[in-house]
Amino acid sequence: MPARRRTSPLEIVQADVVACRRCPRLVAYREQVAREKVRRYRDEEYWGRPIPGFGDSNARLLIVGLAPAAHGGNRTGRIFTGDRSGDFLYRALYRAGFANQPWSRQRDDGLVLRDCYITAAVRCVPPDNKPSPSELSTCRSYLIEEICLLRNLCVVVALGRVAFDALLKAWGEAGHTVPPPRPAFAHGALAELAGGVFLVASYHPSQQNTQTGRLTSAMFQGIFVRVRRLLDRPCVDRPRASMYGKV
Repeated sequence: MPARRRTSPLEIVQADVVACRRCPRLVAYREQVAREKVRRYRDEEYWGRPIPGFGDSNARLLIVGLAPAAHGGNRTGRIFTGDRSGDFLYRALYRAGFANQPWSRQRDDGLVLRDCYITAAVRCVPPDNKPSPSELSTCRSYLIEEICLLRNLCVVVALGRVAFDALLKAWGEAGHTVPPPRPAFAHGALAELAGGVFLVASYHPSQQNTQTGRLTSAMFQGIFVRVRRLLDRPCVDRPRASMYGKV
């Protein structure tokens, strides 16, 4: 009889996320969306629960988004899956060699991330896509655990200002140093955190940003081309001093 595979610490965190009911407003909203649906998905069963992180447990790249989309992740049960933001993201990851395919439609669509793990600042869809400060604070413990468990981490990409701020707070609460002065958000901004881990900022690939041209495909692809260059450098024996600039 084959031995049972042991559950990894990261899988335990993922299961804890899925079972979470800490934020009453978010629980009520995500379940309401899952009941009411939208016309184009009325025949589908919505996930309607918190969305766990997804990807390679040995990843050197961590991507932090804002929150699941109402009819994307909240419907499919996987981060950045089933919506146009996900199409934009996974196309860029595929071109940079971090994904085996350039789309993400359903949890069972065969997508595999390579050397990359994706998570979010908030794990439930928030009304108007705006989590409250207390909801961000409550959800931060999961991001802290993920940071601690991704032991090969070399680069973090924060998608949007909210994710950028959430990452810095989680980084500090995980026991790492946030370099002074505190890094400021701007598309393409680069900061070196403790231990030679780099934080790269990007505009979020939301429809509002991509359809207005605030974030173009070339701009977004450039983020991951430069992430690849950072990963080509060893993650140890780097200078520990903070440094800022544009990637």
